[in-house]
Amino acid sequence: MLTADYERLGLTAGETVLDLGCGFGRHAYEALRRGAHVVACDLGLDELRQVRSIGDVMRADGELTNDVVLETANGDATMLPFADDSFDRIIASEVMEHIDDDAGALAELTRVLRPGGVLAVTIPARLPERICWAISDDYHAPNQPGGHVRIYGNGQLRARMADAGLEPIDEHRVHALHSPYWWLRCAVGPNRPVAESRLVSLYHRLLTWDIVKAPRTTRLAERLLAPVLGKSLVVYARRPVAGTPPIPHRYAPDGTSTREGEHVAA
Repeated sequence: MLTADYERLGLTAGETVLDLGCGFGRHAYEALRRGAHVVACDLGLDELRQVRSIGDVMRADGELTNDVVLETANGDATMLPFADDSFDRIIASEVMEHIDDDAGALAELTRVLRPGGVLAVTIPARLPERICWAISDDYHAPNQPGGHVRIYGNGQLRARMADAGLEPIDEHRVHALHSPYWWLRCAVGPNRPVAESRLVSLYHRLLTWDIVKAPRTTRLAERLLAPVLGKSLVVYARRPVAGTPPIPHRYAPDGTSTREGEHVAA
């Protein structure tokens, strides 16, 4: 299940991609299938071991060409172990809401992104996240160790990207069908095993079926509901090339952005 859109990211074969906070590698695998060289970075060593293992299986099964490179790195988003201008594209999926110093992390991502490169950051969308926080204190920090430390306001991520020297260029929301699932999880206790609640278990089976089968009915429902109920907001931004005038933005107090007369919806 992908959150970032690779067409909006502009990924092409042969480019180098950083998958920051890769987890168990869902975005890394798709980038590899598209012929990109991937560095999967995470704090979790078990996650990195699995990414390497699955990468080896993909190569053995012929899913990857011999010239495609997969590397893993154990690293902190606020102190990335990479040289300046190392990556053509970067994906940071569901990471920023866990980091106290998200401005520092964005500064690091800007540093390692080459001029002209594009970064995709995904975060929990405001409305579904506010409902989760309202239902259960155990869903987020401090009750949930390593959990979400903030709810991003409308346009706040775009504004912080701009402060880091990036040019926000696009955004969309995804995973509308996942929002009610997390509301149910929060209602019964987000740390309880899925199998302990019949409703949560049934909804989990529905989501699994949807991911595997991708039927037209649920895909249509997703497209219709995503602008309002999408669990994740994805924002794309480009690092400007030196000497190229940036696209002018004006940020209102609530973070909404106007770019050359165009209103970018929150």
